[in-house]
Amino acid sequence: MLPNLPTALQRVGEQVLSAPAGVARSTILETAERSGTSPATVTRFCRALGLPGYADLRLAMAEETGRSSSVAGWEIDIGREINPSDPLDRVASLVATAEIRAIQETIAQLDLQAVDRAAEAIDKARRVELYGAGGSTLVAGKMQLNLHRIGVPTWVWGDVHSGLTSSVLLKPGDVAIGISHSGATQETLEMLSVAASSGATTVALTNVPDSPLVEVADIVLTTATHETTFRPAPMASRLPQIIVLDLVYVAVAQRRHEQTIAALKMTADAVSGHRKGPRVKKVGQ
Repeated sequence: MLPNLPTALQRVGEQVLSAPAGVARSTILETAERSGTSPATVTRFCRALGLPGYADLRLAMAEETGRSSSVAGWEIDIGREINPSDPLDRVASLVATAEIRAIQETIAQLDLQAVDRAAEAIDKARRVELYGAGGSTLVAGKMQLNLHRIGVPTWVWGDVHSGLTSSVLLKPGDVAIGISHSGATQETLEMLSVAASSGATTVALTNVPDSPLVEVADIVLTTATHETTFRPAPMASRLPQIIVLDLVYVAVAQRRHEQTIAALKMTADAVSGHRKGPRVKKVGQ
């Protein structure tokens, strides 16, 4: 129906399609703000779908995203709470199913042209800097290890003072990546803003496509998340973030195929002497 809807209703529809689970958890005002419309427009959208109102849309989205699904033999309702008395096998299925669904939704809504542009910029960059705070720094660290191992000069900054003193020295052609689930973390926003002012190509990785971080980014990469009882959205966002950055890394590696293969072999050989071989059993053991 999307192409045939009025422009304002299309914006609501795009928000629903990009984050159906988020709509199921959001108020009508939150959905209106995220789609850049008004509550009245969201209500008109619901009626265009044949639904009486927003409460019915939320229910429909909850049923669509939280219904029992069968993944690798698991049957679990990812919308249910984890209770203290739940057996560990059911908790494991719930967590795994939520992660799988988040990855699927992340890839489904991901702008692959943006991934391609990010990879192209990184491949040509003099240096790459990643900014984050808290758990986002851990995600940035994994990307730094990946790129560093194939010869891309890469740094991670989780401390705003160090990040600012580095980002102000960036130049056109350098790449700066800011990672924030909310897209509103002040420290990350500040570091990426300075990088942008320095002329670097800026990339935002966030779950909120209309966040402040996006406003200072040349390239935007977005994720989807599924919360569980003890893993709120910022914690649940880590694996989808890693998946997106892994995709960017592989796209960079493709562009420098021979160099990547040689670098991976050299780095593997460099640490091979620090791995213990299989334990040889003595006679009688």
